[in-house]
Amino acid sequence: MKKIIISFFILCALFCNAMYAVDFSERDRLIAQASAEAQFVTPKELNEMLENGDDFIVLDVREIDQRAEGTIPTLDKYELTRGQLEFEIMIMIEDKDTKIVSFCRDGPRGALASKTLINMGYKNAVYLKGGLKAWAVAGYKIKSGLGRTVLNVDEF
Repeated sequence: MKKIIISFFILCALFCNAMYAVDFSERDRLIAQASAEAQFVTPKELNEMLENGDDFIVLDVREIDQRAEGTIPTLDKYELTRGQLEFEIMIMIEDKDTKIVSFCRDGPRGALASKTLINMGYKNAVYLKGGLKAWAVAGYKIKSGLGRTVLNVDEF
């Protein structure tokens, strides 16, 4: 009986270890390719576009539960998860000449979204390099349920 229990725990350990040994190289390759091929704007450039009143749409491609983190304060913002992009964007934004700035939390999904938009015929799709985190780290305001806030980095 003791051997059976020990064998069971060894099998469980091996199974758990195998689950974490997933090869993400293809995902990483796709993200690197999208990041290299798609155009981007920096947080500073996006802020200047907002301050200048430029005509563009901000496209939040984060998952629904991530939106509680806050967002970039703008009136022309659409929310559409990255997984629904190909299915819904043509209904939401019909004009393929519209300037679209996609963003996610860290940047990769924004880059993938931008590349997909370009592949779908949207001529002016770019992404926010570094995503919402880079926006916050740069010191720009984030609109949340608490109003507009600014990231405060504590130094130790």
